Amino acid sequence: MLEPTSVIDERATTYAPGTDFWNILTDEMHSLYQLSFLLTADLTKTEQCFVSGMGECEEDIGVFMAWTQGEARRAILKHAIRMIMPAPERADNLSFAPFKGSTGSGERNLFDAILELSAFERFVYVMSVLEKRSDDECSALLKCSRRDVLVARSLALECLTSNYSAWDRPIEAVGAWRTMFVNHCA
Repeated sequence: MLEPTSVIDERATTYAPGTDFWNILTDEMHSLYQLSFLLTADLTKTEQCFVSGMGECEEDIGVFMAWTQGEARRAILKHAIRMIMPAPERADNLSFAPFKGSTGSGERNLFDAILELSAFERFVYVMSVLEKRSDDECSALLKCSRRDVLVARSLALECLTSNYSAWDRPIEAVGAWRTMFVNHCA
């Protein structure tokens, strides 16, 4: 005789209860704060952006466990965009000097160089290269054309790579960018 078997759905979606949500965010707090700082380039605005982003996430505590970190990062991006309002520079405003006020000493680290990019180039670089957001998502969040995103990323990469030796290119540093904040603040 056949015995009834129970089927367990191992793909069941897990929700992040409040305590799990805050545990995940506590583990990621350092990188979330660093993301806020790279976007705003100002300590006071960094704190405002970080606290606002976390406040928004607290309101949406019922998000799926797998989305928790991504939602926190997206909330910080949205708050930083509202605070800084980065916009593409038009051709008549562009300056092609690698860094305004650059001394050319070669002692600049990548973290400082990112902070010295124009606001729009910095946002595009952080969002598309470091955070790996699509060009379409970047253009939607920044309310600009996809072409503006492509041009800004190209300018940022050109500016950053012109100040580094071949072994320290910004593209290769993407995997380790979060550890730079510790060294920068030490």
